[in-house]
Amino acid sequence: MSESKKCPAYGGQAVIEGVMFAGTTVNVTAVRRKSTNAIEFYEAPRKPNKVLSGLKKVPLLRGIVAIIESSAKGAQHLNFSAEIYAEEEAIANGEDVEKAKEAANSGWSLSMILGVAVVGVLSFLFGKFVFTLIPPAIEQLLFAKAFENQFGHNLLEGLIKMILLLLYIYFISMTPIIKRLFQYHGAEHKVISAFEAGDELTVENVQKHSRLHYRCGSSFIVFTVIVGVFIYSLMTYDNIWDRLIQRIILLPVVIGVSFEVLKFTNMLRDIPVLKYLGYPGLWLQKLTTKEPFDDQVEVSIASFKRMLELEKAGGAK
Repeated sequence: MSESKKCPAYGGQAVIEGVMFAGTTVNVTAVRRKSTNAIEFYEAPRKPNKVLSGLKKVPLLRGIVAIIESSAKGAQHLNFSAEIYAEEEAIANGEDVEKAKEAANSGWSLSMILGVAVVGVLSFLFGKFVFTLIPPAIEQLLFAKAFENQFGHNLLEGLIKMILLLLYIYFISMTPIIKRLFQYHGAEHKVISAFEAGDELTVENVQKHSRLHYRCGSSFIVFTVIVGVFIYSLMTYDNIWDRLIQRIILLPVVIGVSFEVLKFTNMLRDIPVLKYLGYPGLWLQKLTTKEPFDDQVEVSIASFKRMLELEKAGGAK
């Protein structure tokens, strides 16, 4: 077994003008300031919790626990990057920096954060709830008599979900801030892939790697759509309200099973033929990631190296 196989399965998240990496004892975000070109860090310790640690070992439950925990941690780091972004915009426009920081925590920045978090997990639960209810309602309204069996309706519901998801990602990716976020998302993947391959973390080495990664949250979202079709088909319903209530009740089950599928496909990624099981998630990442510039990769490397440094030192100070 190679050294990269023995290392922890590090993960990360793109933030505004930066990248967050999650270690076993600390989470670190690195963000570049436009005004000085300096890289600024935000470090948050990960304190052990016996209850959560125990739940993370339980199949099906560990996926839900991981999402909730990541959502809480991710919010802190997104807020940090939003404040830095607001400060830099204020400096560039000659505005009051303190007022800009206050605005970074107000309504306009909240909507921005919810948008950029599509590649992370902050908005996952909210987004998943919405995407769970709207597609069956559309399918029931437009195609109520299209199929005699409910599996056909569930399959069409999954297709509608996927179309809405792709359209959402496509349209938000047209905005400059989201495009840059997707570039940082690609930089995050490249750094993890380079580390897992045992390569020295230089910009040149990291840029050689793919911006797609099997263990990405984007893949997780795709699997919730696919897994949902099969799980929902195990149940029957008499009307649209039964259908919607079932979707809400079964949502934790879909999330839990999808997390296990994600872990399973990651285990098989080096096995010929079986590696294709993870391709649906990789295809979606072609939308949620973009090729990063060298300076963006530099920020991602700085974040990862700082995380490793603090890990060896025992966590954030």
